[in-house]
Amino acid sequence: MMTLNDFKAARKTLDGVLHPTDLIYSPFFSRTTGNQVYIKPENMQVTGAYKIRGAYFKCSTLSDEEKARGLVTASAGNHAQGVAYAAQKAGVSATIVMPTTTPLVKVNNTKDYGAKVVLHGETFDDAAALAAQLSQEEGLTYVHPFNDLTVSTGQGTIAYEIFKDLPDVDVILVPVGGGGLAAGVSTLAKLLNPSVKVIGVEPSGAASMKASVEAGHVVTLDRVTTIADGVAVKTPGDQVFPYIQRNVDELLTIDDDELVDAFLDVMEKHKMVVENAGLLTIAALNHLERDGRSVVSVLSGGNMDVITISSLVQHGLINRGRIFTFSVQLPDRPGELLRIADLVAKLNGNIIKLDHNQFVNINRQAGVELKVTMEAFGLSHKAEILNALKQKGYDVREVAASGTITG
Repeated sequence: MMTLNDFKAARKTLDGVLHPTDLIYSPFFSRTTGNQVYIKPENMQVTGAYKIRGAYFKCSTLSDEEKARGLVTASAGNHAQGVAYAAQKAGVSATIVMPTTTPLVKVNNTKDYGAKVVLHGETFDDAAALAAQLSQEEGLTYVHPFNDLTVSTGQGTIAYEIFKDLPDVDVILVPVGGGGLAAGVSTLAKLLNPSVKVIGVEPSGAASMKASVEAGHVVTLDRVTTIADGVAVKTPGDQVFPYIQRNVDELLTIDDDELVDAFLDVMEKHKMVVENAGLLTIAALNHLERDGRSVVSVLSGGNMDVITISSLVQHGLINRGRIFTFSVQLPDRPGELLRIADLVAKLNGNIIKLDHNQFVNINRQAGVELKVTMEAFGLSHKAEILNALKQKGYDVREVAASGTITG
């Protein structure tokens, strides 16, 4: 069982180990969601995620014999770094099995903490199977990333800090993958204030916990598909599941497209990089009633590689109409390109890229193709520019990000 004394012990053990991640009030999210929104920036934590809490506390409870055998775990990245960090501090070896799809930044960071990294399988569940096998065959001490009550107790210390900063918190939003974080935070939160509402948030493409709660027992999904790699779990933990059933009031599911918008909002409004799993609780803000409650969104981590960051920025800007591409057929005669550029300039559009293709038709007199990629202020401004071109008689069509004509 996870008891109040257990949480107290975890808090004491972690004192001096963790970075402070005080709540940050968000005027932007408060205004747009109709609630008083605070964010808990665990993306700024040691190792870049909350996972250090459970991993470090778990390692502190191991016997000398268990440590001497060496540690092994499976992780999509953040727990890997937590275990590697804790093992390094304890002077013991650690082997980490990670899915082959793990972002490079998480792999390299884990290696930097001195751990041996083994890449295996496409999902966490594939990696977990190999980690369990290594534990049996080589006698390594297995530190499970979420299906362990000691690990979950360490994660739950987040609730102490939330109540310290915001004693009258009404709602706590927590990302859910295997369930360790949600079980720990919800259990301690209910011990501190039974009336607080705890909402777990999953990606719709990997909602194994919601399926399990609805079934009344742990179930395994056939497949998971989500950009939130940190919570892409087919089977939630059976040890933590009863705590989810008892203490999590509601489970929300979020589509990947919503995470793209959330990434852009957090980056632009709070100047923070938050990984997709951590953005679940930001996207969930739009699914709450607009009733002025005090809401805390736990941002679980910020370990994201630059390629993923650049992709999210691009897709976010496209989704909001701030970057778009259009195609238009022009007569092949001097001045036509200038007319397009002049019209766009008068409407305050900013051209980023031009592709003027004279070879789109065998008969050049039939016209040339011009593709224009440009920056606008948003969807309404984009529509204004496209409509102005059509009113001038141009057969203009928007081009999707993949290069296909959309209309």
